[in-house]
Amino acid sequence: MYAHRLLPRVSLLTAGLLLGACTPTVQVAMPKDPITINLNVKIEHEILVKVDREIDDLLKENSNLF
Repeated sequence: MYAHRLLPRVSLLTAGLLLGACTPTVQVAMPKDPITINLNVKIEHEILVKVDREIDDLLKENSNLF
């Protein structure tokens, strides 16, 4: 007779313990290694500008080409 009353209480206690053990946690931690940003970029703008200026100078000197 006592088992009939005890079973719901034990099952609620067990469910409460199981749910209490599964609490989610969020941690924010600093990285151990420093953050490195690798910038492998070709810079060709200066070369193109120099060539473009040389072409402009040549066309000014030899305006009868075109």
